[in-house]
Amino acid sequence: MDVVIQVIIDITRLRNDIDEKTNIDINYSFSKEQLKNSGIIELNNVMIKGEITKNFAKLHLNLTIEGVMILPCSISLKPTKYPFSVKIDDDLDNLLEDFAKNEANTLDIFPIIWENILMEIPLRIVNEDLSDVKTEGDGWKLVTAKEERINPELEKLKDLL
Repeated sequence: MDVVIQVIIDITRLRNDIDEKTNIDINYSFSKEQLKNSGIIELNNVMIKGEITKNFAKLHLNLTIEGVMILPCSISLKPTKYPFSVKIDDDLDNLLEDFAKNEANTLDIFPIIWENILMEIPLRIVNEDLSDVKTEGDGWKLVTAKEERINPELEKLKDLL
């Protein structure tokens, strides 16, 4: 079951040159069902602020998305806070081709918002509190930086020169 989320913006007044811009000010919290298969554990109080303006016949989106996503630590899988901030500044014609649904007088910008949030997920995040994580054991150890090892046989050759 796909969860359909919409952020519908009425652009009638912009298209008819009644208003110069339409303000966007949304505070949104995502449910567990909405975050399913995204890799995000929790995403609450996401601030979405900006505006849609009309420049001649084109609509322009200027948007800032800020929040804190909770992601699993790459080492311990503990929930880890990751603050993010996204700035979108583009013509809606460019964005509509890929993401948003444009009806006659309304615009759904949620696909644009969601895609930009997903692009902010880091490949790797490490929790600062790893005091109880085992980093070595019987025949293994966690290597976090490249260690420089010298082959013992080559070391003997170095002495000959």
